Amino acid sequence: MLLDVRTYTCRPGTIKKHLELYAKMGAEPQSRNLGKPLLYMTTETGNPNQYVHIWAYENAGDREAKRKNLWADPDWLAYVQESGKLGALRRRRAAQRRVAGARARFVGRRLPGRRGAVPRGVACGADAVSYTHLTLPTKA
Repeated sequence: MLLDVRTYTCRPGTIKKHLELYAKMGAEPQSRNLGKPLLYMTTETGNPNQYVHIWAYENAGDREAKRKNLWADPDWLAYVQESGKLGALRRRRAAQRRVAGARARFVGRRLPGRRGAVPRGVACGADAVSYTHLTLPTKA
């Protein structure tokens, strides 16, 4: 299993509009192409302008194939265009931090409603690790 952990930073005061746009235009095509995210969360403490999502893949090839399909999906491209117009995300290099890792065989636990083990942590370099308390967004 490969986990793609992504942290994005929005410009101050824009995260709510950005996530509303994602819910309206981006969530469906992204889930259609990548599967449902393992989690999608906003921060409760730490930077209030950040959100994190984690996608699970069988391996790097699975991730590459699914992301290629995503970027060929006209609905996803329409969302990306509207997101760019909104301008909520900071410059890509500064706004996105991505960590991909595989579960250590000796670490794992079951989550309710999920089949198989999922990792308690992602193996990565110490400079890529940050600890932030997170909470799932609630429906209005």
